[in-house]
Amino acid sequence: MQRWQDWVNLVLGIWLILSPWILGFSGTPAAMWNAVIVGVVVGLMALMHLRGGPLWEEWVNVVLGVWLILSPWILGFSGMANALWNAVIVGVLVGALALSATRETPKAA
Repeated sequence: MQRWQDWVNLVLGIWLILSPWILGFSGTPAAMWNAVIVGVVVGLMALMHLRGGPLWEEWVNVVLGVWLILSPWILGFSGMANALWNAVIVGVLVGALALSATRETPKAA
């Protein structure tokens, strides 16, 4: 079953991949690679679920959302406002959207 949340998470994954260059933090490897790698995985999980994948893919995106929120401090780029807020805001959105999709999923899925 396709959910609007998966489409939005796909867009957020693409945004994460492009954001280091759009927001100007591509010169900071930790922030750049974090955004690119997490963006690829978020996008892949959304695509897999759009194609009828299992519920665990949504839970992967919940974990990735939490990781994005914490990553600026763990990876040491919390001093870069653009990279920090990008990670935190997108992390909240990805996690909340994935959680809301799990609540809509029938228990048998």
